Amino acid sequence: MNTPFHVIIPARYQSVRLPGKPLRDIAGKSMIQRVYEQACRSGATQVVIATDDQRIVEAAQTFGAPVCLTSSRHPSGTDRLQEAAAQLQLQDDDIVVNVQGDEPLIPPAIIDQVARNLARHPRASISTLYAPCQDAQTMFNPNAIKVVTDTHGYALYFSRAPIPWVREHFDAPQPTLPADMTFKRHIGIYGYRAGFLQRYVQWPSAPIERWESLEQLRAMWNGEVIHVEEAVEIPRGGVDTPEDLERVQNWIISNQANSDS
Repeated sequence: MNTPFHVIIPARYQSVRLPGKPLRDIAGKSMIQRVYEQACRSGATQVVIATDDQRIVEAAQTFGAPVCLTSSRHPSGTDRLQEAAAQLQLQDDDIVVNVQGDEPLIPPAIIDQVARNLARHPRASISTLYAPCQDAQTMFNPNAIKVVTDTHGYALYFSRAPIPWVREHFDAPQPTLPADMTFKRHIGIYGYRAGFLQRYVQWPSAPIERWESLEQLRAMWNGEVIHVEEAVEIPRGGVDTPEDLERVQNWIISNQANSDS
């Protein structure tokens, strides 16, 4: 199934933990260039960078990436995505995949997957992915987002808390995961219908969104449907800290050396 879709990569220069993050060098290329190149390996009709910073615009121009210059006042990446989609004059039914600008190792296969998934589920306005969660430490880590779905794969809720709460296992002094259950850790890549983005930016922040600090809960609060599928490939993780940057750089250098040998 060939699904036409667009990739937009929101990229902010400012980052509390890693200033200038999109332009940080990773083995001879900027982070944003590596993200762009990975996205271009997907089946996207077009790949566009959306930023509010002229330095990122100029960097993107050096490697030939199309850029939408957006407002600096957007409270979230989703708002920036919507402005870029409007600049590109996308139609309401067009599918947009949001690829984070700090994911230089994002597998192209999962970019294609969220687009296909959304195309296959006309009830949904959003698609996203999960990976099986197999250890209690991850389940109880608030930085690892969990999702519960219904029998058809539609999201019931996302949370930083361990959900569903399995009382006989989680109330124990040393919590364990029951072997007969599949827990789902959310992977933060999204496919959207462009018309949904127009609706999203008109809604105020929802209480559950603020409590959990999860943007997708604003959509659910307003009755939007999200379909969730198991990822065909697990991403190696994004870059939030100098330690993450070093980890990604070492992985790229090691794999370049292996491919050359």
